[in-house]
Amino acid sequence: MQTLLPLAEKIGARLKERGETIAIAESSTGGLISAALLSVAGASAYFRGGGVIYTHKARGELLGIGEALPPEIKRASTEPYATLLAQSMQRRLDATWALGESGATGPTGNMYGDRPGHTCIAIAGPAASVMTLETGSRDRVANMRAFAPQGAGAA
Repeated sequence: MQTLLPLAEKIGARLKERGETIAIAESSTGGLISAALLSVAGASAYFRGGGVIYTHKARGELLGIGEALPPEIKRASTEPYATLLAQSMQRRLDATWALGESGATGPTGNMYGDRPGHTCIAIAGPAASVMTLETGSRDRVANMRAFAPQGAGAA
């Protein structure tokens, strides 16, 4: 968390300066991105909300995305899925920006065949971006710590 705080402070300052807001839909980072952004004093000026979208139930209840994904999105832990998470969270919370993250932290891979250390991160907003990160590590906590700064940095 300590390595995230300076990055979160920069992001928070930039969002406040611009009068912009952000919402977070994260999975394999387990809430670390939201926690870092909320650790900054004055976060209520820019943080609209977030959720750990770790299960199909959470995806349905928190984002209104049913069991059946849109046909162009085959499964979770892909760049199109991370984009769907970001866009859904942005709409639901009326945020300027939103981040979507989905992956496999470890020590095993996920049900889709992704190896541990795999995540996809997307940003929705005035500009959009998406990326995939592969750490090659089976260490769950180390992967969470590696994924979170990438997600926060993307914001």
